[in-house]
Amino acid sequence: MSVSSSATQRRLAEHAPRTWQRMLSGRRLNLIEPSPLDVEIEDIALGLSRNTRWNGQTTGPHAWSIAQHSDLVVDIVRRLKPRATAKLLMAAKLHDASEYVTHDLITPLKAVVGDVFKEVEKGLMRAVHIRFGLPAVLPAADVALIKKADRTAAATEAVQLAGFSEAECRTVLSFKEKPLKDLKLTPLAATEAEKRFLAGFRELERAIAVQAR
Repeated sequence: MSVSSSATQRRLAEHAPRTWQRMLSGRRLNLIEPSPLDVEIEDIALGLSRNTRWNGQTTGPHAWSIAQHSDLVVDIVRRLKPRATAKLLMAAKLHDASEYVTHDLITPLKAVVGDVFKEVEKGLMRAVHIRFGLPAVLPAADVALIKKADRTAAATEAVQLAGFSEAECRTVLSFKEKPLKDLKLTPLAATEAEKRFLAGFRELERAIAVQAR
């Protein structure tokens, strides 16, 4: 462990006397030094299906969950790169996986929280990637593609669910990407969102195994 890494962990530890969370799977996930062995997809699916995008400020009887957002990003990556590998699609599906622990902090709040949040988030994402056979740090081209899909998804959500106009997506939210108009977003009950997220994960898991042969 490097000196800088040790200093970072000490600084993070100062923020809370207990730095692990118990998951329903029984795992104890240490937020400062997360082990890939303590990451379970069932815990991720449960957390993401119960955590909301836009701080819950969306239309409809159900919230738009991070789980549904993640599945939408996968669909958009497929549009942007029809021959995307299963590993790239898995990276897209898990691009917000850390939020099963950290929740989806809206951009203004992230700015207030600052570096501590970013450090925890990065550590969790590294553990998630390693757990599911992805590079600890994704190639820059993959990061850029997933980010473009993420912003396209966000713009679509903003217009359809969060009360923003298309013009406000550019002027207020600073999205260069345009919202999709050829699909309708339908927020699901958390149990259904969880089920679909897990089903999509298993499908990609099988595809990765096939492509690895």
